[in-house]
Amino acid sequence: MSWTVNIKTKVLKKLSRLPANVRSRLIFLMQELETTGPVRGEWPNYGKLAPGRHHCHLKKGNPTYVAVWEEVRGEIQLIEVTYVGTHEKAPY
Repeated sequence: MSWTVNIKTKVLKKLSRLPANVRSRLIFLMQELETTGPVRGEWPNYGKLAPGRHHCHLKKGNPTYVAVWEEVRGEIQLIEVTYVGTHEKAPY
């Protein structure tokens, strides 16, 4: 089963300001989302925020970076990355 992963425009704008290791982990996460779907229990601090909404930590420590994504319901299997950034500003 294959999923389509989209990135919101505001996330795309932030990518260049993220540390290189966080960017590479985000790319790896997106590849996993495409191949195996939105539930990523093996990632650090993964959790469901609401039905169809998930998050995990990309980098622990200070600052902690997180990613938030949502399953978009419809005819195709679509996942949209809605936030990538520090833990303090995450939309929980």
